[in-house]
Amino acid sequence: MNLHGRDIKIFAANASKNFAKEMANYLGLPMGKSEVKAFADGETSISILESARGSDVYVVQSTGSPVNENVMELLLMIDAFKRASAGRITAVIPYFGYARQDRKSKSREPISAKLVADLITTAGADRVLTMDLHSPQIQGFFNIPLDNLLGVPNVVPYFEKKFQDRMDNLVVVSPDVGSITRSRALASRLNNVPLAILDKRRPAPNISEVMNIIGDVKDKHVVMYDDIIDTGGSLCNAVDEVVKYGAKSVTACATHALLSQTAIEKIDNSKIEELVVFDTIELPEEKQIDKIKVISVAPVFAEAVARIYSDKPMSSLFY
Repeated sequence: MNLHGRDIKIFAANASKNFAKEMANYLGLPMGKSEVKAFADGETSISILESARGSDVYVVQSTGSPVNENVMELLLMIDAFKRASAGRITAVIPYFGYARQDRKSKSREPISAKLVADLITTAGADRVLTMDLHSPQIQGFFNIPLDNLLGVPNVVPYFEKKFQDRMDNLVVVSPDVGSITRSRALASRLNNVPLAILDKRRPAPNISEVMNIIGDVKDKHVVMYDDIIDTGGSLCNAVDEVVKYGAKSVTACATHALLSQTAIEKIDNSKIEELVVFDTIELPEEKQIDKIKVISVAPVFAEAVARIYSDKPMSSLFY
């Protein structure tokens, strides 16, 4: 594809090869040729196997586990394209790691999200494309344009079909105060169904205790939406709580399925009817269980790429 006199090229590091390939197929483009390997001592080795001079280059890489390795691959690929005289470099980061470290929660802590943003900019990225940043203010950590796509519009059609005969008995539950905006948007799109909120506290990372439920879930079908599911402990505790308050069923949804440690076992043994996730993080075969439904958002990212190339507005992808 050639637009504005520039070639469009999509390259992938190791964490998002399938995602990048789906993006390229949507745009009718071949995948860019590159190799991302490791030297004997563990250092990352990058080889770009075709010219990128003057091209609009998109480097696709989620920065989930192993986080540091994936971040380094992304940085080195960006640097390689900068030194290869690429016309414009966009870092496509479906899941932006370190986003939960967006502030100092106690003395002598780094603000890791800001540091990673600086590293991406310093490496040579001209733009960033991502989805559902854990904290929207992270957009301000970058001194380059950043497009933060929203996950909610992409799950609405699935839920409309799933609950088409139960919409009058549906309630969206925000798993915590931080997810209220996202949950309210989902409730609004689902024919303005009621919204409830879990009031909980976190005594330690990945541990939460539900204190109260604000709203009515008794005899309701519950949809619970969060941006990240990590170890699964918080989600399963929240599900147990709404079931205790009389919910008929609970369907959970998360944009980014980290599914660390024993998360799969917890989910499989939980009272969750179904967990709907996006493919911003590629799910290995051992984590693909019957309870988990994966929806691809690669076409949405591909459409965003096309609009960036064409200098067209992105607003229709957000609403």
